[in-house]
Amino acid sequence: MKTNFIAERGESTGAPEGQVVPFTIILNTMIRKKQPKKEIIIDLTGPDGNAFVLLGYAKLYAQQLGLNWNKLQEEMTSGDYENLLEVFDKNFGSFVILER
Repeated sequence: MKTNFIAERGESTGAPEGQVVPFTIILNTMIRKKQPKKEIIIDLTGPDGNAFVLLGYAKLYAQQLGLNWNKLQEEMTSGDYENLLEVFDKNFGSFVILER
């Protein structure tokens, strides 16, 4: 954004006092450049480790990837919690990290 200001005594603009001097204001301090996405980490010891929360994530990721959610849900819920984690990791482990 370009604007003008009036030079005052003691400023290092090189302009005589009272002269209008153009200058540029840089306004990029509030908006940053897009940062690359970091890895997705799910802490299994916290609320995100709940089986129903994991199923919710799986449904979201399956829809985004065009996977058959019904088939995936059936496979994830066909066993215990460890089975759910194995199926989740098999399908989404390339971009989601599960931590205990």
